[in-house]
Amino acid sequence: MNVHSLILTKLKLRSQLSAAACVAIEAAPFTLRDIEAGTEIVHDGGPPARDCQIVLDGVALRSKTTASGGRQIVAVELRGDFLDLAHLFLEIADHDVEALTPLKVAAIDRQVLRTLALEHRDLGRALWTEALVEASIAREWMTNLGRRDAKTRIAHALCELALRSQAVGLSPPDMLTLPWTQEQLGDVTGLTPVHVNRMLRSLEEDGLIERTGREVRILDRRRLWAEGDFEPRYLHLVEILQPVGEAA
Repeated sequence: MNVHSLILTKLKLRSQLSAAACVAIEAAPFTLRDIEAGTEIVHDGGPPARDCQIVLDGVALRSKTTASGGRQIVAVELRGDFLDLAHLFLEIADHDVEALTPLKVAAIDRQVLRTLALEHRDLGRALWTEALVEASIAREWMTNLGRRDAKTRIAHALCELALRSQAVGLSPPDMLTLPWTQEQLGDVTGLTPVHVNRMLRSLEEDGLIERTGREVRILDRRRLWAEGDFEPRYLHLVEILQPVGEAA
């Protein structure tokens, strides 16, 4: 896997990079690492990782845990996503980052990436844009938790995961592999595993999705988007939104 090409493809989804910035990224040293599922990569209240890590394969999640032990998953990270971009200029982590599945990551020294971001304005802008999109997704997730009913939350989560998976080449349109168990999907949507299962069955009965294990096929994208109150502007994936929106 060409790590530098993956990073550049990810950044170019939403930003333009100069030839000099591309050369700088391609020259940046990195270390490949394999991380076991369940490994805590960043701990809330602790120092950030020494390296800024990019997901090459697998799925990671961000979460917050209450004093009573309740966990809320606040973000999911897929191929091409930065695990700790939020901590590039912060010295104390404010949430946990965990490997949901076995992960393969490329780690770039934080100081190296900081220097590149400051020396190449367009690269700094691209990294800033990625951080802003993470904040945009977080706002949408907050709205999903606070203002949508259970079935709509589940439909919305499926719509987002499908579109983000398509954007980084993990799946074709209208197909996705759920990275979560039903308990973990409950931690995403604020629902019990039993309620999650009921809502998934309801979406199947409505003819919107078809499930085989963790494989989900979207049978009627327009209706699922409507059911999920899904308006994908917040993902800022301009290059793929038009064809996705127009497809039947």
